[in-house]
Amino acid sequence: MKISFLNDGFFSRLETLALNLRTSLAGYFGGKHLVRTYGQTVEFADYREYMLGDDIRRIDWNLYSRFEKYFLKLFTDERQMHVRVYLDCSASMGKTNPKKAAYAIGVAAALGFLSVHNTDKVSYRLLRKDRAEDPFGTLVGKTSFFKAVSDLENTEFGDDTDLASSIVNCPDSGTNDGLAVIVSDFFTESDWKKAVDYLSYKKQQVLLVQILAPEEIDPALSGRVSLIDVESDDLADERNMKIRVTRSMQIAYEETLNEMISNIKSYAASREAGFIQLQCDRPIEKELFGKLMKAGVMS
Repeated sequence: MKISFLNDGFFSRLETLALNLRTSLAGYFGGKHLVRTYGQTVEFADYREYMLGDDIRRIDWNLYSRFEKYFLKLFTDERQMHVRVYLDCSASMGKTNPKKAAYAIGVAAALGFLSVHNTDKVSYRLLRKDRAEDPFGTLVGKTSFFKAVSDLENTEFGDDTDLASSIVNCPDSGTNDGLAVIVSDFFTESDWKKAVDYLSYKKQQVLLVQILAPEEIDPALSGRVSLIDVESDDLADERNMKIRVTRSMQIAYEETLNEMISNIKSYAASREAGFIQLQCDRPIEKELFGKLMKAGVMS
């Protein structure tokens, strides 16, 4: 039976929420995100003295009658944000675990809905091997979003993904126009840090979303087992092995996993990026919404 978290109830509970942007924004006008620059909205922000070349229609003549100086009215500026969701479609993200795959798609869909519901734009990049597929283009409005989501649910996971190459070589990563979200388990030999550096260089606000299954956090293995890498099609691959699992190996695995998570968290912080970790055996709404709010990405 196919697993899906996407239904009317799921999306209706998102309608009272919105994505936050901590950085300045150079997107299009007409959105809901206040930026530090002044613009053409109807909400007053401040005054400044008139300078040669300014639009005389913005002069406040009431202030001129009081001070005999020219002052301009300044108004707040609101921009439209572009949210780009980079979804890791490698085998470890769901080839043999339908719930983990559905969880990743649910996270991607939730971020997309929050975008279009608040008059922002969203686009999805499906990361496979060393490329980023763009199956839907830029989505604006709920009609185009829901059409895309029906296809997004059929996303297949397989092979390996080079997070760095697929994101760095993506033709439309934008510049200072919104939020870039990487949804992955980060179980990769590729240098994912290059992807974070690249998106930071492009002045995007970056959010890393790590999705893990319970058996990846606490594998219930003991005795002699055969470990097969789901991202390898060659049974002779050196990553496939037969081993005897001992308690010391379980402890070493736990320490290595915790070190990897700590490394992701600290590197994200060093690049002023957000990081949240989600477990696919927990309720998706409680996990996603709570941790996004805690990270300051959602309100």
